[in-house]
Amino acid sequence: MSPYYCHKCRTTWKSDRRSPGFKEICPACSAYLHCCKNCRFHTPTAHNQCYVPNTDYVASRSGLNFCEEFEFRKGMPDTKEESKKLKEAKDAFSGLFGDQEQQDTPASFDDLFKS
Repeated sequence: MSPYYCHKCRTTWKSDRRSPGFKEICPACSAYLHCCKNCRFHTPTAHNQCYVPNTDYVASRSGLNFCEEFEFRKGMPDTKEESKKLKEAKDAFSGLFGDQEQQDTPASFDDLFKS
């Protein structure tokens, strides 16, 4: 069984090759297979959303691209796990600086100068 799946419909990609062609599409949903979302280097939190430095900007992460650094991501795309990691990172950041409003907020401008 192939360890490669379409990012959109999660259909198994069946091929003897390790990587899809630049314009190859999923037979089930017609999504491009050679796209950022199917690449193992796609990292939403990285610069340019790519782990490989100095890659060209790609406007549509699910659209066709001609990136020569592309390597098919192995395994089923796990968007829930990625969302969980992103939420944990945001919560940790919020914990550092706090998202809570100050409780001693003056009611008016004149209250700022009262002792």
